[in-house]
Formats: sequence, C-alpha cells, structure tokens
Amino acid sequence: MSLATPKPEDPPPKTSPSPTTQHITNPSNSPNKPTILHLGDDIRWNHELYAELRSKFHIERSYSMNREEFKAALEDKRWGDFVGMYRPFWNTGGEMGNWDEELISLLPKSCEIYASAGAGFDWVDTKTMADYGIIYCNSAPACTESVADAALVLILSTFRGIPWSFLAARSCSPSRFADANQNIAAVTHNPNGHLLGIIGLGKIGTRVAEKAALACEMQIAYHDLARLPEREDALRKKGIEALWCETLEELLREADVVVLATPFSGQILLGHREFAQFKNGARLVNVARGKLVDEDALVEALESGRLSAAGLDVHANEPYVDPRLAKRENVMVLSHTAGASVESHVGFERLGMENLLGWFGEGKVLTAVNLEEVRGRRERRERR
Repeated sequence: MSLATPKPEDPPPKTSPSPTTQHITNPSNSPNKPTILHLGDDIRWNHELYAELRSKFHIERSYSMNREEFKAALEDKRWGDFVGMYRPFWNTGGEMGNWDEELISLLPKSCEIYASAGAGFDWVDTKTMADYGIIYCNSAPACTESVADAALVLILSTFRGIPWSFLAARSCSPSRFADANQNIAAVTHNPNGHLLGIIGLGKIGTRVAEKAALACEMQIAYHDLARLPEREDALRKKGIEALWCETLEELLREADVVVLATPFSGQILLGHREFAQFKNGARLVNVARGKLVDEDALVEALESGRLSAAGLDVHANEPYVDPRLAKRENVMVLSHTAGASVESHVGFERLGMENLLGWFGEGKVLTAVNLEEVRGRRERRERR
C-alpha cells in the first residue's frame, strides 16, 4: 500500500485547515506557473492545502535520489527554474545529504525559498543559502509539543531511575529484578522542588519549562544568548518564574538537571570543562542535537559521579549510539524520536506549504531561519 494512502481501519487525523486554505477540485498543474520542487514522498494529510499549492504552482517531484543523482539533475536543469523547494517529511527527500555550497551553488538563480520539515537544521548551511538569496524555513513549532513531552519523560527517567528498573524487569532475571526493587528507592528522587536549567528558551524550551513547572512543581532557570524578558513574562503569567543565568557556568553550577534545547551551531557546547562545572550529582537531558555534547566527556562525568544520570534522545554519531552510554543503567537512550508523532508530521507538512504560500503571496514566512541574513544581502546588493 502506498504511504500516501491511509489504511481504512486507521484513518488520518482530522486537522483544521489553514485560514487561507480553499477547497479546490481538479486543480490545474500547468507548467506555465512558477515551479515548486517537491522533495521526497507524497503528502499524507493536508490534501486541501496541497490542492491550493498546486492551483498556484507547477509541482515538480524529485522523490528520493542520492546526492550524485540530485546534483546531476540540477546541472541538467531537469526541473527547470523552480522558485522554491518543499520537503514535507524529515525521513524522506533528504538522501542527497548535507546542503553545503557544493549543492546550493547548483540551485537555479530563480530559487527563493526552501521550506523543510523538522526543527533542526545542522545539515543545512543556512548562511550560504542566504549568500545565494535563498530563505531556509524549518518547521520547529509543529513538533514543540512532542519534543517537550519527550523531554519530560527523560527528566523523570533521570530522577526516578527508570532505565535501571526497566532493564532489570526486561532481563527477566529474578536477581536483577530483586536488586532494582530493593535498592532503587535509596538513590532516586522526586523532581518537585528541584531546579531545572534549560539551555535555549525557544518555543521548545519554554514548553518544557511549562510542563516541568506545572506538572512536576520544578523551579526553572535558563541560559540563552541574551535575556528573553518576553518569554519570562509569558511564563510569569502562568505562575512560573524563570531565573535568567547570564553565563552558562552559572546555570551548570546551580541546576539539578540541565536540558539542552538549543540549535547546533557547529561547535560542542558541553565538553570536559563544562561537565566539571556541573553541580555534583546533577543530570543531563538532550533533546536538541547529539553533536552538542562531547560523549567522551559525558561518559567520564557519569563514571566519576559528577553526573548521576542522563536522558538522551539524540547522539553524536547517529544512527550509531555509543555503547558506553547505551549499556548504563543510569542513562535513558532514545532513537531521535522526541519530535516523532502523527501530530508533528501533520504540522510539518502543513507549515511547509504555508511558508511557500505566504512568501509568494504576501512576502511573509512563518518560520524562517535566515531571513535577516537574506534581507541584509539584498540590501547590500541594492546599494551597489
């Protein structure tokens, strides 16, 4: 069965269409319209919105192809002078690998925008895209709820020794079961009253703060590139005080558990030096990017007791998981699935189309990553 065709017994969820959505039957796909290159699989849920996109654009499809095939197709202008690209899912349409200058330089000069699924963009050189005048849009808001839920699961796992208990029961060994049953209470804690330190108070970080404070009665602190008074005010209206830590060292020194919810900028954020600054017995949760953490340093911090536990949705060398971490009873490991839910995928699909329609309709996008850089480049070019 095609991925685009839901099973009769498992219908797709009903979603509210975008305010701009129109119901269009038999939309034209005339090649005289501006062209959008659709990367990867068919859409699965937002069919009315896709019909609106097709009514305004000629849709070309690349489906799935490797990097060399994709480069050759661009060099041959197989899809013509397309004005935008659309990738509705994170696990398809990305087989060409990293979007670096080698790939970006082959895009037609007509290309203005790349609307893609997913929150992270460490695989895209957004600065080089801006240099070529291309806006890159991610879809981070669509997975905010799912990632925040997963972060809460990992926070709880680090306080309550969930991996130890789970692995003992999963082993079907009576002795391991008895060991966990009899000894886990002496070394685990309830999270309420503890300080949660969030690195990156964006949409996801803010939602993690809300869930942890309201559901688990945790105190909240955060560190970001700059203080975010508007985020603090939004949390305060919900009865949550978020303490601003001007330096990363201050946050690490005070937090009982640290959650990484910040984009990867190409550099390790937590290494040997930073782990030495953690409060003794603190915990680490990573729902951002695995490459933010030096895994050798993390293993050392766990072995020394500087960290008492960790919860990792992401890993430095995916799809490979460091066995030194995976085998530990005080580390919960997931398969980069924090944002993976039907609701996230519906939102990714919808938000990408809304970005395309908004940009070419009103000159506005909802989730641009590098828009200011693109504008700066255009202004410099106009002044010449």
